[in-house]
Parts: sequence; structure tokens; C-alpha cells
Amino acid sequence: MLSMARSCAVVGLEGALIEVEVDLATGLSTFTIVGLPDAAVNEAKDRVRAAIKNSNCTFPFKRITVNLAPADLRKEGPVYDLPIAIGILLASEQINNNELINAALFLGELSLDGSVRHTNGVLPMVALARERHVKTVFVPAVDALEATLVEGIEVYPVETLRQLIDHLNGVSLIQQYICDTTLLDYDGDVWIGQDMSAIRGRNMSSGR
Repeated sequence: MLSMARSCAVVGLEGALIEVEVDLATGLSTFTIVGLPDAAVNEAKDRVRAAIKNSNCTFPFKRITVNLAPADLRKEGPVYDLPIAIGILLASEQINNNELINAALFLGELSLDGSVRHTNGVLPMVALARERHVKTVFVPAVDALEATLVEGIEVYPVETLRQLIDHLNGVSLIQQYICDTTLLDYDGDVWIGQDMSAIRGRNMSSGR
């Protein structure tokens, strides 16, 4: 069975949309990633396998082929972990296919326990999403504030793969992230010196 989820690559200071295609076929259990992946992308196989299992889902013992298109563009970093996992779960029918998935962008590195970790380059990737008329992005929760600096995009902060699975299946919905303006200075810039990982889940007064 074939499935597709969208992600993004950073090329210089700009981004490029990436289609993450996943095919599950009968035969010897293998997991192959093609489309000019670097070492970090290839290592996604182990992270994704563990994250799926530790999210109370079944990792399919089939011949898995992941294609990162366009194939002539080098893919770097762990940002594709989340869309690869979503593609595998879609292809194995553990996530219900719906219009939301087809219209959204998925960004994030997976930990072995299924938690979603910080991803570099979120701002240019979300900016590209807006240019390409993508209205919804799922990003690591720690990067949600950065993503909301791009206007006109619905940003959903993802803590864990399990949380995203439940959202896509309509079990428990993730609330859209709304930027707290107290985290911005009068010019609309994020306060310099703040540790972005410390912002999530706290209300910070202006000037702190």
C-alpha cells in the first residue's frame, strides 16, 4: 500500500517542499530510504521503528520503501522522522487517511520513546509552506512559537507521536498554537536571550 505525507528541506536560507512517499510490500522485512538521504536521514529507520513501537502501534514487518521526492535534492537532518512515521502508519492503516494529512506539513525529529524533538530551520520551512498555500503545519511543541512568526498558518504543537496519531484519528485533538504576545517586543520580534525550550507551558511577563 502506498501513502504520502509532506515535509520540507532547508536549502540555504530557503526551503523546498518534500513529498515523503511510503510503500509497503509483501516479502522479506526491509526498510529502505531513497532520494539522496544523508546519514542522519538514514538513521531515521531506527528512530522511527522504536518510536512507532513505543507509541503503542505496530511496526509493519514488510518491505518498506521510503522515497523523499524530489530525488535530486539532498535531504539532511532528522526533520523527516515525523512524516516518515506518519507515512508508515498511514500505509499500514493505523492512521485514517483524510484531507487534513494531504493538506498539512509535518516537521520533527523523533526520540526512541516517541517524543518529538526540536528541529532546526522551522521558520524558513513554515514560510515556504505559506508560499505554497499549505495552511496547516505540525511542528515540535518547542518550535511552535517560532512557527507562529509566519502569519496565515495554523500551527499545531506536537509533544509525542502518540498525541499526533490520536489527533489525526480524531480521538483527542491538539489545540492550535496561538502566539502569546507577551513573548514579543514592541517591534514584533521574539525577546532575545530566551531559551525557547523554556517558554512552552509558561506565561512570561514582558521584560523578563
